[in-house]
Amino acid sequence: MRLYAIFLLLLVQCAFAQQASFNNYKTPDERKWTDSIYNSLSFEERVGQLFMVAAYSNKDAAHVEEVDKLVRDYKVGGLIFFQGGPVRQAKLTNRYQAEAKTPMFIGIDGEWGLSMRLDSTYRYPWNMTLGAIQDLHLIETMGEQMAMQSKRMGIQFNFAPVLDVNVNPKNPIIGNRSFGEDKVNVTERALALMKGLQSQGVYATGKHFPGHGDTATDSHYSLPYLPFTTQRLEDLEFYPYKRLFNEGLASIMVAHLNVPSIEPTENYPTSLSYNVVTNIVKGEMGYDGLIFTDALNMKGASNYMQPGEIDLEAFLAGNDVLLFAENVPVAIEKFKEAYAQNVLTEERLAYSVKKILAYKYRAGLNKYKPIDLTHLYSDLNEYIYDDLNYKLYENAVTVIKNDNTVLPIRSLVNEKIAYIKMGDADNTDFVEKLQSYADVTVLEEQTLPLYKEKLKDFTKVIIGFHKADGAWKNHNFTDAELEWISAIAKVKPVILATFVKPYALMQIKDFTNIKSVVLAYQNNAIASTVAAEVIFGAIGSKGKLPVSINNSFTVNTGIETETTGRLAFTTPGNAGMDAAKLTQIDLLAQKAIDGKMTPGMQVLVARNGKVVYQKSFGYHTYEKETPVTNSDIYDVASLTKVLSTLPHVMQMYEHGKLKMDTKLGSMLSEFKNTDKKDIILKDMLLHQARFQPWMPFYVATLDSTQHPSEKYYRDHYEPEFPLQVAEMLYLRKDYPDTIVKRIADSKLLPKKQYRYSDFTFILLKEYLERVKGKPLDVLSDEEFYKPLGAAHTTYNPLRKWDMSIIPPTEIDNYFRYQVIQGYVHDMAAAMEDGVAGHAGLFSNSMDVAKIMQMYLNGGEYGGHRFFTQQTFDTFNTCYGCEDGNRRGLGLDKPQIENPGPTCDCVSKSSFGHTGFTGTMAWADPATGVVYVFLSNRTYPEATENKLSKENIREDIQKVIQESIIQN
Repeated sequence: MRLYAIFLLLLVQCAFAQQASFNNYKTPDERKWTDSIYNSLSFEERVGQLFMVAAYSNKDAAHVEEVDKLVRDYKVGGLIFFQGGPVRQAKLTNRYQAEAKTPMFIGIDGEWGLSMRLDSTYRYPWNMTLGAIQDLHLIETMGEQMAMQSKRMGIQFNFAPVLDVNVNPKNPIIGNRSFGEDKVNVTERALALMKGLQSQGVYATGKHFPGHGDTATDSHYSLPYLPFTTQRLEDLEFYPYKRLFNEGLASIMVAHLNVPSIEPTENYPTSLSYNVVTNIVKGEMGYDGLIFTDALNMKGASNYMQPGEIDLEAFLAGNDVLLFAENVPVAIEKFKEAYAQNVLTEERLAYSVKKILAYKYRAGLNKYKPIDLTHLYSDLNEYIYDDLNYKLYENAVTVIKNDNTVLPIRSLVNEKIAYIKMGDADNTDFVEKLQSYADVTVLEEQTLPLYKEKLKDFTKVIIGFHKADGAWKNHNFTDAELEWISAIAKVKPVILATFVKPYALMQIKDFTNIKSVVLAYQNNAIASTVAAEVIFGAIGSKGKLPVSINNSFTVNTGIETETTGRLAFTTPGNAGMDAAKLTQIDLLAQKAIDGKMTPGMQVLVARNGKVVYQKSFGYHTYEKETPVTNSDIYDVASLTKVLSTLPHVMQMYEHGKLKMDTKLGSMLSEFKNTDKKDIILKDMLLHQARFQPWMPFYVATLDSTQHPSEKYYRDHYEPEFPLQVAEMLYLRKDYPDTIVKRIADSKLLPKKQYRYSDFTFILLKEYLERVKGKPLDVLSDEEFYKPLGAAHTTYNPLRKWDMSIIPPTEIDNYFRYQVIQGYVHDMAAAMEDGVAGHAGLFSNSMDVAKIMQMYLNGGEYGGHRFFTQQTFDTFNTCYGCEDGNRRGLGLDKPQIENPGPTCDCVSKSSFGHTGFTGTMAWADPATGVVYVFLSNRTYPEATENKLSKENIREDIQKVIQESIIQN
């Protein structure tokens, strides 16, 4: 071995005597600067330029001082940063650069962004996830953004893209770091990422030459063996490099691999091979970019030689930059010895050092400026990065099986869907999004027989497989999970959604009984959202499988599913809105809470069919015990009019069963012989029927102490007292008839003009129930909420939901004398057993948005047509605007002159409604915006409406309008 080493040194000495000088300058100024710096350096300082040493921003002072010494005393040419945080790293970069005689290269492994190494930085999908994406422009844009973030951190080299073609599913170190198993797919995606990086002035580094994709060993711990012929290497492993070399790849990284076909010396790493680096890369392949070794502390190389020796060997092989040297002082001494013995020539040293200096010039290090720490965190986490990330996952999520087009789930009317979690990681995001589309029941059982028993009544089962979102984490199914999937799929239609690397599916040997398989690739919020969207058709699947799954699914398998027109989710930027501007909603929400205008609230904004903002603020009460969540359900008060009663009226109008001139006397017999018999439907809906604005029906049911009278109430259910108005308070069954009679007997206002009144919708409820033969709550659920997937929209929510998700509306000290929670706040609605046409409905912001979007779509949602656009337009017309009545038919409209329900900045075609409990729902056809605001501003007492006085809802609407940047 010793004789061979001497022979090798003599050989390379002879070869390097022929070393051509570096002459690949871009401009005369570049040559001038490079020569001037080179000539100013001593031999040791020139050698120092070859080293890029490891630096961390999460280590102690001793480490910092160690790097200080390497920079000051040994003039190293660069630093590769590993774990830490952005501000800490930026400060250290400034410190180290200030100590450097010649500005240093700063590099990082940022294959999926800076977050691969740094906390508090942006995280993009893994390469394997990107491998499913067919729109390469998205990957190029990702490269551009990664470069922007790198430049902001003073980084010149991102050691990406990975060019390894991962044909070995058991590869322990590459796996998800690869774009897949197909060499063309890998090349196209790597090229796109490279173009993006380098377009912004950050050097890309292709790795790990000659190819680490078909190894079963991790070179961090030992030397992987690749027994492949040169023809195989040419055809597969070299393929991406050849293409990227031709496209201007700035640098490559040479791996520590044992490849006998191109380096015959036994167990000799390719990173140290003259034949590999010089003869093949530089000679045969004609590559003249910068060449890095892989980290020289990795056992795949360091087991072969001692520190110092390995550095010299790597340089003599033809590498330019020696990465992660373990002992720079010793290495420099070895270089000096080699130079003294004429093993290392001035020409060879000058070639790499001048190349390094030229690259520094091109990176702008000739005019080095310290990193500005101002706004560093926000600059590294800009909203536009979320915009792209959503698009990446929307294009990555892949459907590889879809028997009987089970996806997307279309009609929800007869569906009963269960969800079962497998895996040991968090599934909260996925479950929340599933339940935002339909009534999905989460089942948690300990045994398979219990699952089978519980699943008997369900029509579909969604199984989510969730594992920790780490590129090198174990993503295997347990034996029990595999058994349960197989057994459940035999008895129920199963949709399997996996949030793991695709290789995990190789454990499933038979997919026959699994109806649909959805790959989301990663277990995070965006992937979970997109997977749920695909399942319910809010978006269609676009991805293609980047690797094969046994013999079941070949690479590039991908079924494009259809869309159903349900609300999707995205970022404000992707919907033409300013995300930064929308954050002002947060400030207004906090203002309302701090000012005790309401204890908490939900706010949702959607545009063009996509939810771009959905947040909850505050607590259920001012005691701050229960935070508001997006799934909580509020008493929406008068929104009931447009969310429940009005759609039925629209349908009856469309079917000819009601006309605008239909008279009240013909609708309800109680009015035939009254002064209200000739009031027409149109005037009722326009609130100009001369009805009294309000009547405190409950007052007549109180005794002399102003408490509920025993004549009308019981503290428990009885057949004659079945109408529950609150906890332990039941009303006599005939009292709703009394309400209708009192309206019939009430005085009409003297003049026909706009005067808001609940009477219209109280009466319409009576009419609908009599004509259709069912209670309004049943009608609305069957005809609207089930088809819409509005599972959280209901009357009398305590009959379906736990009180813990329902914020209270008032501490009632005038009628029911208790905390009103889960029972309707409106007294008249409470006296109708909680089901009224004007109030009584409970919902959350997402469900309200579905109904408003249905209106905005002209009567269609989720593939279900409820009524026509023409019908909606009839109701969304301001018939009395010239007379000062802003109202549409049942719908509220923007104010004409006086203060009204809106910010006075929405279009005249917009519509919606507000509610007494502090609610608002508004939609604008001109901008495609849906805005929902739900609160319990009436808690603990309803007397003073601070929320309205301070125009919180209207100010939020103004912010929404001002955030629109693209029509």
